[in-house]
Amino acid sequence: MSVGNGEFAFTVDHTGLQTFADRYERGAARERGEAAMPLGTQAQWGYHWAPNPRGRRLEDTMEVYESPRGPVEYPTAYDFREDREASEASGRAAGYYYWTNPQRLHLARIGLLLDGRAPAWEQVRAGSQELDLWTGVVTSTFTLAGVDVRVRTAVDPERDAVAFEIDSPLLAGGRLAVGIAFPSVEESFEAPPVWHRPDAHITTAHRDGGTVVWDRRLDEARYQVRAAGGVAVAGDGHAWELRATGPRLAAVVEFAPALGTEVLDDAAAVLDHSAQGWADFWESGAAVDLGASSAAGAGELERRIVLSQYQTKVHCSGSTPPQETGLVCNSWGGTFHLEMHWWHAAHFPAWGRPELLERSLAWYATILPVARRTAASQGFRGARWPKHVGPEGVESPNEIGPLLLWQQPHVIHYAELLRTGAGAGGAGVRERYRGLVDETAEFLASFALLGEDGAYHLPPPLMPAQEVYGARETWDPLFEVAYVRWALQVALRWRRDDGREQPQEWADVAAGLRPVLSPDGCYDAVANPARTVFTDHPSMLGALGVVPDTGALDHPAMLRTLQRACERWEWRSAWGWDFPMIAMCATRLGRADIALDALVRGEDKNTFLANGHNRQVPHRMPLYLPGNGGLLMAAALLFGGWVEPDGLPRRVDLPEGWAAVAEGFPARP
Repeated sequence: MSVGNGEFAFTVDHTGLQTFADRYERGAARERGEAAMPLGTQAQWGYHWAPNPRGRRLEDTMEVYESPRGPVEYPTAYDFREDREASEASGRAAGYYYWTNPQRLHLARIGLLLDGRAPAWEQVRAGSQELDLWTGVVTSTFTLAGVDVRVRTAVDPERDAVAFEIDSPLLAGGRLAVGIAFPSVEESFEAPPVWHRPDAHITTAHRDGGTVVWDRRLDEARYQVRAAGGVAVAGDGHAWELRATGPRLAAVVEFAPALGTEVLDDAAAVLDHSAQGWADFWESGAAVDLGASSAAGAGELERRIVLSQYQTKVHCSGSTPPQETGLVCNSWGGTFHLEMHWWHAAHFPAWGRPELLERSLAWYATILPVARRTAASQGFRGARWPKHVGPEGVESPNEIGPLLLWQQPHVIHYAELLRTGAGAGGAGVRERYRGLVDETAEFLASFALLGEDGAYHLPPPLMPAQEVYGARETWDPLFEVAYVRWALQVALRWRRDDGREQPQEWADVAAGLRPVLSPDGCYDAVANPARTVFTDHPSMLGALGVVPDTGALDHPAMLRTLQRACERWEWRSAWGWDFPMIAMCATRLGRADIALDALVRGEDKNTFLANGHNRQVPHRMPLYLPGNGGLLMAAALLFGGWVEPDGLPRRVDLPEGWAAVAEGFPARP
């Protein structure tokens, strides 16, 4: 279970804290042959850059790619092996450094202590654990060494603070306490907490009134932690104890780059504040009720919809785009992937909660200078958004990310979702985001190439969203062709509505990007040479579904393409967002039966755990939030409907056995 507020999250085991966090680490679980979900304490701001004494530069990772415009350099030279010596030997040490940096920090581990030590696994007998979605409070009851214990845990909705209240007869005898420990971090894919290098980081403590403040330093990274609430604190170095000063152990532990002067010291008040924050969330936005359905899977789909709203609010609504495993644990070092940002957070405005997307959309303006330099270095105009980055927007080198295109139109899509949802023409939204829309459109128009056939094309080097085709020879992947066409149409409409000049080049490129049918009457994933590989992401289906209708795709042909994919795809190779993508394509084609089947399809990567997380690769990525966000985006389209290009609202008819009551869904393209 996780509790959090979008900026900060705290994940607990069955004790309501992180008592057995060692057992949940992926390395330890792999040794036992088990899957596990690590117990992180993470924040959007908590990053660390490893020292770079040899002055590695991103420029050292550049490789030359031939293109129709001439040679272009991309940062693709890297070594994935998580072995620094092997990386040095390969001559690609700069690639390894920038692939693994920065890392998101595990800020602290907070767990129970019995008689001054971590209890043994066998000493805890689980009773019950409940996450109250309405209050955001986890209540855990169990016995420890045969004695009852009750723990209530929550995170403040506005500050990065976790509060807990512990009741147990063990407190009276001084046997039960809470330990707080601080780890280091390593450069790797999982970037787990590191406990065997105490000299690699510094923890100093000082008392401030009735509180204790720890100052943390890991190389150049700094942050502070404060414990308050009437607890006695003892310890030194990286390990400390919080002890009760009364019949209950209640405390608030707050994290920040630099703490403010206002102290949170009332755990009960934080729990109450959590309840108010979650009530406000659930009373806002849209809702779906499938309770009148008799179809198999309806109850499970509703469970997934509700829990996905909770998990994406906790892990995907912060000030920067989220990593694919949210604030639970690290994947790709804890950095985020901008092509996945749509799957994490585009559903917020589609569900009538636009402010939760705008938090992270504002971040794009902070890296606009970086994106402009990237585009210019490759011979393009405007801004080219990176793929795999930390908060500074520094691209991570590898043979896929820098060559992807499909994250570029996302920024225009976010802005259009906000505009259509705002109503009355969305003038305020256009004012806030017209600069990002223009910069993105400029890049897209300059990337397209006019061919001898009079059409525009998307040329190599280009890695499609379906990452199984060679970037050096791929032309015109269907999804990207449709997406760039639609994004330019939107950008032109924004300029028209603003009364600004509409660049003729944008209009020419939008009109000249023409999806091509293959001889079998279907659309292939890649047009030149025409081919479809039935593994990885069926991204050609995103051309109508993720992408609203641009008028360029033949709907009967898209239905044949959809049916062919459903019959022939290797589902073990798919990912969690592929099933919602299928559902969105089917919905826009009027086939709610196919859409609903896709959303509850019994595939391993379409499994949703009891806590609501979309399970993905148990030993490496035990949760996958793009699957949750994609489910919500598909549900909004399926139950809330959309607006056709002619301005008329549309909602698909549900098949027999399905009944939905939906309310609060704003207009969407």
